[in-house]
Amino acid sequence: MLKMVLGGAMRMAAIGIVIGGTIGFLATRAIKGLLFGVSTADPLTFGAVALALVFVMLLASYIPALRATKVDPVTALRHE
Repeated sequence: MLKMVLGGAMRMAAIGIVIGGTIGFLATRAIKGLLFGVSTADPLTFGAVALALVFVMLLASYIPALRATKVDPVTALRHE
């Protein structure tokens, strides 16, 4: 159960990071004048943001997934 929930969350996070990273990379041309001390295609910045998003996603999905593993499946199905 834990693996299933975390796997689904990782899949969604990967899709979001790819789409958001692409849009962010393309948007740097438009906001080039607002970036101070950072180049428009700084790989360290893009990598740090992606890593932070993965960490937050893991934390946000691990806690509910851990709680879900403690529930008896028969009890959960009876309440549905």
